[in-house]
Amino acid sequence: MTMALRHRPRGLSSASPREVSILQLLDWAFQKEKVRIDFDQGANERPQGALKGYGMEHILMRQAELGCRVQGGGTSEPHPDADAVADALAQLPEGVGGRRMALVIADLCRAGETLGWGSDLAPQVQPIDWKQTKHGRFAVTETCGKARYTSRGKVREVDLRCCPITIENHPRDQARARRDYLLWWAALKELRDTFRIYGGLTAHQVTDALPPMKPWEGERARRAA
Repeated sequence: MTMALRHRPRGLSSASPREVSILQLLDWAFQKEKVRIDFDQGANERPQGALKGYGMEHILMRQAELGCRVQGGGTSEPHPDADAVADALAQLPEGVGGRRMALVIADLCRAGETLGWGSDLAPQVQPIDWKQTKHGRFAVTETCGKARYTSRGKVREVDLRCCPITIENHPRDQARARRDYLLWWAALKELRDTFRIYGGLTAHQVTDALPPMKPWEGERARRAA
């Protein structure tokens, strides 16, 4: 299950400082520059005879040397830094989600969203069905047995009723959402560290800033306070 939380746009204006977080850089590349991920670009830029695993570090260093990504065509191309972002995403290691995570990150950034971690997935027990009567809305019940009792010397028998239930937002759903969030966070850290170590950008400097690694721990502390 993939969830998203909407936030205010992180787009960069011309007056913004060149130091940006990895999220700001990604948002700028996909929202303003409209860059697209080309999963074949990394293969095209690998040196002849290089292994398929030739990583984004080489691509970024080569782009830093050239100051751009060499392409043909007559359309207006995105900023070289936006191209570098797309190439880095295309080469995202499988250990942090690979191509699937690259597409998730791109879609979230186009929409100006960050990945949710299940903050709205509080478990709830609900009846499987409801019925409306003139007295109001009631949970649907069903016969689940019989009981006997003695009243005024007579043995009487009554139906036992039970209410079938379902659990919405099961704890395993929240656990899955948190695992997805941690993988998304790890992918952002991989991108941040790659740009900080290997460069590849001409107009931006990526800072250390990252979203909280485990925001649910802060939520738990606030509730306990």
